[in-house]
Amino acid sequence: MADIDDLPRYRVLTGPDDDSFCRRVSEALDLGYELHGSPAVTFNGDQVIVAQALVRPADTGAR
Repeated sequence: MADIDDLPRYRVLTGPDDDSFCRRVSEALDLGYELHGSPAVTFNGDQVIVAQALVRPADTGAR
């Protein structure tokens, strides 16, 4: 598993709208990322392409 401190706070995942893309988003959610806005969807002539922005909340140190 990735070291949380090494992960960017913001990232955008893109790819074909398939199980692999959904798994990548799910893995990011498991790492503490949260969805940022709605997904963007387009069609490239062959397949549906999806983009989803994600953010990782800052650790405020409060527990």
